[in-house]
Amino acid sequence: MATPEFITALRRKIGHDELWLSGVTAVVTRRAASGTEVLLVRRTDTDEWTSVSGIIDPGEQPAVAAEREVLEEAGVVAVAERLALVNAQPSMAWPNGDKARFLDIVFACRYVSGEPEPADGENTDARWFTLAEMPQMRMTQLQRIDAALHGGPEAKFER
Repeated sequence: MATPEFITALRRKIGHDELWLSGVTAVVTRRAASGTEVLLVRRTDTDEWTSVSGIIDPGEQPAVAAEREVLEEAGVVAVAERLALVNAQPSMAWPNGDKARFLDIVFACRYVSGEPEPADGENTDARWFTLAEMPQMRMTQLQRIDAALHGGPEAKFER
């Protein structure tokens, strides 16, 4: 996956120490004849199906970041309509020794246009799934989707 330049610059200064980063997850849905469909991508690094996610650029508005990530990763235009979930993720480590922890901001997004494709090399596949056809996914991914699909007008905050 492409590492944003601002993170590369930080790494030159602090090495592998844990970074606290802001990220977004975009749960994109659309109505289809078979019911509600959810856009998922299959990640190149883990081979897992997930909602589209990414790092917020410095100064970028979170909803704009979610919409940008969907277009960059899946070739789909979507609009962030509602903040669904905010939570701190566990610490992560990469094979090169880098560590990070993410504040994840999850948005419920509405599909506008485009056909899913693995647009930027971060994913090997991108497609729509009905709720009945969802692939096996981590519980944290299912919780994000559930918050986007079934939450009320207010966001859910982990405690």
